[in-house]
Formats: sequence, structure tokens, C-alpha cells
Amino acid sequence: MSGSDQPPTGNPTIRTIAMPADTNPAGDIFGGWLMSQMDLAARTVAAFTSAGRSATIAVDGMIFHRPVKVGDEVSLYASLIKVGKTSMTIHVDAWRRPREARFSEKVTEANFVFVALGPAGQPIPVQSLPNTA
Repeated sequence: MSGSDQPPTGNPTIRTIAMPADTNPAGDIFGGWLMSQMDLAARTVAAFTSAGRSATIAVDGMIFHRPVKVGDEVSLYASLIKVGKTSMTIHVDAWRRPREARFSEKVTEANFVFVALGPAGQPIPVQSLPNTA
């Protein structure tokens, strides 16, 4: 996992606000909500890379470093790191910015593996566009 204390440059793949309905019993944002947002960000890159349908088949290395609080702005940065015959590995960094703060901090990161799918749901070769990474 990377150790940067600054968010990646460029625009996030997804930016959203953590809401009260997404909390766990302790009052922090539920980790499953954050993971689903990360999966959506990774899926955006997978769809563009494969030029079609794909599905998550694995998530690797997810560690929650800090909690996300209600009202935090959550920015998700997704980047393609590997393309196999039918698979794509996409790294996602999740950052939180408290409501009125001017700083962000990384809350988690993980690698998501997707497989390109054909019309019947079978794995097919990735039809990657040139220079998509």
C-alpha cells in the first residue's frame, strides 16, 4: 500500500458525501458502504478498459486506516494497474475530507480485480483501448 499523505493529483473517479443512513452501530460510516463506493469507482475504470461488461472477482489488501464520519466528503481515485487476458486489476484510494476542513486524509485503499464478460456472462478477452491507464 502506498504511503502518500496527499491525495492523488487529478479528479477523483467518484466523489460523494457520507450520510447518516450509512453508519454502523458505533456511529461511524459502515465499512461495507465505503467498500461498495470503491467497487463502483473500480467498475468505472473496468468498463472503460474492457469496453463492455465486467464483474468484480476479488478484492485484495483492504485495510481501514481511519474512520469516515457523517458529512465527510469521500473522494475515490481509481487507476488501472494491470491487464491480463480476461482480467483487470484496478487500485482504488479512498480519502476523506471533514465537512469544513481544508485537508484530506487517506482512509483505505485496495486492489479490485475484474473479469471482462461476454453476453452470456462468460469471461472474454479484455478489449482494452490504447493508453487507457
